[in-house]
Amino acid sequence: NESEIPLAETVASSTFRSDIEGLRAVAVLAVVLFHAGIPGFTGGFVGVDVFFIISGFLITGVLWREASTSGTVSLRRFWGARARRLLPASAVVGVITMIVSAFTLSPLQVKTVAIDAITSALYVSNYWFIASGLNYFGKDNLVSPSPFKHYWSLGVEEQFYLVWPVMIIAAAWLLRRLQRGRE
Repeated sequence: NESEIPLAETVASSTFRSDIEGLRAVAVLAVVLFHAGIPGFTGGFVGVDVFFIISGFLITGVLWREASTSGTVSLRRFWGARARRLLPASAVVGVITMIVSAFTLSPLQVKTVAIDAITSALYVSNYWFIASGLNYFGKDNLVSPSPFKHYWSLGVEEQFYLVWPVMIIAAAWLLRRLQRGRE
């Protein structure tokens, strides 16, 4: 039964795309060079945008193939695969960051970082940082820079993963209805 095939196997069985891997490498390199402060590399956000586009392309392909063959998408399996891929590393980084923060920052800063950690763990830190006035690229932030500020992109990605599969299911359902109406 195809619905029992784990999402990771579905992705792994798809054809390896060296062109996409090359684009991913360029995107990551752009971000790393930007953050390293290498002169001439001021567009690190372009690397993040490219990475988002590639991820969206790949995820859409996986979701659409599943919707085309089974008529729907197993949200439980899809979201479970996302959680198994992202939560362990994210949790380890979050816990270590909080431990280091507790020993190196003032109690008031630790409280702020703890809120940042919670919003990051819930994948809504992008909204939290906007509401807090944190300027990702600003050198003179009105608020203290957060060790979790890089989690904003993970929040955006996870929010996409919440909404996009539902939209794919709705599109597949609508297409089936339209096709039945033409028959």
